[in-house]
Amino acid sequence: MADIIANPKARREYEILETFEAGLALRGSEVKSIRAGKANIRDAFVRIMDGEAWLLNAHIDEYEKANRFNHDPKAPRKLLLHKSEIRRLAGLASQKGATLVPLAFYWKNGKVKVSIGVGRGKREFDKRETIRRRETERMLKRALMRSLKQG
Repeated sequence: MADIIANPKARREYEILETFEAGLALRGSEVKSIRAGKANIRDAFVRIMDGEAWLLNAHIDEYEKANRFNHDPKAPRKLLLHKSEIRRLAGLASQKGATLVPLAFYWKNGKVKVSIGVGRGKREFDKRETIRRRETERMLKRALMRSLKQG
């Protein structure tokens, strides 16, 4: 499962509590544009409206060879989920401080899928702690590699 488009901002800004996989209702020109890597989900979010899940604020560039049959780059896109999954997502999103964010687009059996994360916003000290932990792990790896090369 190699990501086509990832959302690094999601894991930096939110503590991801649970993930879901959803299909996307896309037009042909949108799929071709995603295949070319011309999409951005950095500012995107998921909203449950009228019992359906929608991906909002995702930007998929127009496909230059689609001429008059092109799509709207900022159009809301329907997420394909089972009713039980939508109800579960709605329940999780209704909790205080929780939000639904797209984590990545990827291919699965020739179809574009989106990984949705239920996230709770990180506070500033949480972000600093994550950075500190990552730096410490990196320093330990370097020291280990240095000692292996010398010894």
